[in-house]
Amino acid sequence: MLEFDRVSVGYKDLTVIQDVSFHVGDGEVVSLVGSNGAGKTTILRTIAGLLHPARGEIRLGKEPIHRTPPFDIVRKRVSMIPEGRQLFGRLSVWDNLMLGAYTLTAEHEIEESLENVLRLFPILKERREQRAETLSGGEQQQLAIARGLMSRPKLLMLDEPSLGIMPKLVAEIFQIIRDIRKQGVTVLLVEQNVFEALEVSDRAYVLQSGRIVLEGRGSDLLSSDLVREAYLGSAGIGS
Repeated sequence: MLEFDRVSVGYKDLTVIQDVSFHVGDGEVVSLVGSNGAGKTTILRTIAGLLHPARGEIRLGKEPIHRTPPFDIVRKRVSMIPEGRQLFGRLSVWDNLMLGAYTLTAEHEIEESLENVLRLFPILKERREQRAETLSGGEQQQLAIARGLMSRPKLLMLDEPSLGIMPKLVAEIFQIIRDIRKQGVTVLLVEQNVFEALEVSDRAYVLQSGRIVLEGRGSDLLSSDLVREAYLGSAGIGS
């Protein structure tokens, strides 16, 4: 579905991503993991069209998209849930959802999207008239994901979905990712919670200082010494 081919990206004179290549297969959950500053969010912003590579090519299917503006990326059914959720706090839950459907023109498509997201997130139906800023952190994250799904994406990109969520709700967020995958949506995940990310992923890539240093199946990386020592702590996975 997506090919990130020898891409380098920077801000002004600072190169953040250096000659990075990876791919995301149709129907997969793929994670990008690494420490803060490794370049994970920069990759998502580049795919979304918010940044353009200095070198390399990004292809959606066989179509190059690395010079495509963000609004056209969304029309190609790629949706990004940014870190921090970026909801319209003073607007209602319902209005936030409707804004997510702005690329849909047929009324039946909007109705189908609504049915789908309210089935995934029933709490939003109860909260539909509430302003988004009055929701709990977990409810806001559900609304952010639901808004992203309203455009009926083929590829959903999630940037730190567990950030700021109470620990007891983190497992619920990752179950939602599994449910989204069951619907046939491809997921590219950036996540600070490495254990949960690898557990939910078909494959994953480890970034350090703007380069991929390790890749493999999520289950294999869980047992990697490099991943255990760098991201899972000396106590190991079983703790």
